[in-house]
Amino acid sequence: QVQLVESGGGLVQPGGSLRLSCVASGTIFSIAAMGWYRQAAGKERELVATITSNGYANYSDSVKGRFTISGNHAKKTVYLQMNSLEPEDTAAYYCKAERLRTAPPPFSYEYDYWGQGTQVTVSS
Repeated sequence: QVQLVESGGGLVQPGGSLRLSCVASGTIFSIAAMGWYRQAAGKERELVATITSNGYANYSDSVKGRFTISGNHAKKTVYLQMNSLEPEDTAAYYCKAERLRTAPPPFSYEYDYWGQGTQVTVSS
């Protein structure tokens, strides 16, 4: 059983910072990438940032220069440092493990897994 647990959300004033953490646990052989997505009220879930197992990071245009993703794939953790937060960043933030295997090929398939989410609210 694979589980992703996020932490670090909360209420912050505009211009402030927060750091989100996510750790994956369970029977895990490999993870191709980990990332963060967010979903604001009444909107679809959208990409925030992802990082591959070899360290390649990808960001949405709306967070470039303000957010930084980092990870330790050996420890199955991913972080999101969020600076210069804006009210538009208010959303539930979800951690995702992409193309995760629970055993070496060909003994397992690749699946994506999601955490339960952590709320980030940016408001004065």
